[in-house]
Amino acid sequence: MLIRIVHMHFREDGVDSFLLIFADHVDAIRNMQGCRLLQLLRDADDPLHFTTISHWDDVENLESYRQSELFRRVWGSVKKLFSGPPFASSMEKFLMRDD
Repeated sequence: MLIRIVHMHFREDGVDSFLLIFADHVDAIRNMQGCRLLQLLRDADDPLHFTTISHWDDVENLESYRQSELFRRVWGSVKKLFSGPPFASSMEKFLMRDD
């Protein structure tokens, strides 16, 4: 399993637009092949900072989404609303114990 974490900081006037874009596309993203979970989090101390966490079966499914028309459409709209560059990382689930 691959976990993708994307931190985004928005202009104050961009938050409502971002939330509308996310709401319009969340089901389509969740229905992409290999997507097991998509969550949107808002920073408790900074209402302009949002984070998405998505779980993918593997890197190929994530890359397929990132090359899709859906991603290009969503990201093309959302990136115009940022106040600075986003930060993204991909993580693999790692357990220290077997529980």
